[in-house]
Amino acid sequence: MNKPTLRAMVGGLALALSTSAMAEAPQLETLAQVSQAAPAHRALDIQRWTTAAGARVLFVQAHELPMFDLRLTFAAGSSQDGKVPGLGLVTNAMLNEGVAGKDVQAIAQGFEGLGADFGNGAYKDMAVATLRSLSAPAKREPAVQLFSEVVGRPTFPASSLARIKNQLLASFEFRTQNPGFLASQAFAQKLYGDHPYAHPSDGDAKSLQGIDLQQLKAFHKRAYAAGNAVIALVGDLTAEQAHAIAEQVSNALPQGPALPPVGEPAVPAPGVTHIEFPSKQTHLLIGALGIQRDAPDFAALSMGADILGGGSFGTRLMSEVREKRGLTYGVYAGFTAMQAQGPFTISLQTRAEQSQGTLELVQQIVRDYLQSGPTQQELDDAKRELAGSFPLSNASNAAIAGQLGAMGFYNLPLSFLEDFMQQSQALTTAQVREAMNAHLDASKMVVVTVGPTVPQQPLPAPTDNPAEPPLGVPEH
Repeated sequence: MNKPTLRAMVGGLALALSTSAMAEAPQLETLAQVSQAAPAHRALDIQRWTTAAGARVLFVQAHELPMFDLRLTFAAGSSQDGKVPGLGLVTNAMLNEGVAGKDVQAIAQGFEGLGADFGNGAYKDMAVATLRSLSAPAKREPAVQLFSEVVGRPTFPASSLARIKNQLLASFEFRTQNPGFLASQAFAQKLYGDHPYAHPSDGDAKSLQGIDLQQLKAFHKRAYAAGNAVIALVGDLTAEQAHAIAEQVSNALPQGPALPPVGEPAVPAPGVTHIEFPSKQTHLLIGALGIQRDAPDFAALSMGADILGGGSFGTRLMSEVREKRGLTYGVYAGFTAMQAQGPFTISLQTRAEQSQGTLELVQQIVRDYLQSGPTQQELDDAKRELAGSFPLSNASNAAIAGQLGAMGFYNLPLSFLEDFMQQSQALTTAQVREAMNAHLDASKMVVVTVGPTVPQQPLPAPTDNPAEPPLGVPEH
């Protein structure tokens, strides 16, 4: 159970006791039972259908607030860039720069005047466009109309393309001085080789300069087609209204089929790559190919990675590397499940003069964990932590829309959220260990280090009171 939840519970009990200690005494006796119980979460009644133009739709009614969230997800991320890295991201960034009769400022004012919010973004697998609007017809109908024009019929003004290119090129200059970016980019290249996941979503200076308006229009026609879209709707709408919105948005998109999924990457050669960089700290990235989003052992792997290094205190890596030795501010391990095999990654920063010993320590912790797996106590703690955090996955309409978009994009069953929770709570230590070993081999991982070459110092022995405190805020 996480501390904020415990504090909230204790605070609530204290307030009740101050009102009537006698009446609330039984709550004190059952506090342990309360801490073990999974919090109630919002059950979702998900409706699914396909529009006439081929867009997949997922809809959840939620009438608590007079508003709704609309999320479009396309297989239009950087994995679809082809030979032009950055094409997907630039296309997505240009959506709200112009439509017939409106420039970027008029579009922004149009949404603002309706009290609506437009959002967009592009990633490895997908590109998204979102709308949040009041559900009253006077607000909803013009907001959906403007949204449909922006996503379905952008004009791609040349002046906007030049501005966006310049902004990205300026960010590239900054990234060359960012050891974290250098590490992540080298790691992606070593892990994925010639696979589309290898290049950054925003491309590089050379590819970006060559992108022209014709390429943007062609990419939009192909990747923003109705058959390549998932429409998620959540909020104060009737089923009839949701069907009408989905058809309106779908009809505004270019008409065409879904794009084929990206192929699977080749297994990379293990080894260590070092990038020299002047710094007091060294960035370490350790990992391997992981899993697809629809992997049948997704729940076991998620639980196993969380116990190993989910980012919070009490994980195996955090306990051994930070709490007992003070070698890092934080260490994280996890699977990024994607359309093709996403990465399993362990990331941290440590003192440059102890980087080699820290790397070897992390590698040994992973070997031990794969050999013996989690303890029963670690698994029980992780289950309680998941039970406490799980309700946040559908605590808001926007969160639900995000879940629906992912479920549609990765072809997950409508019962995925409930299945995931039930499977997670039923896991045994043996199942977690078997799943982790089925996908990971500690001796075959890719390692990237970015930092200075300096004389190395031995690591301190583990203790409950490290002589040196953990490093301060990580370098970026």
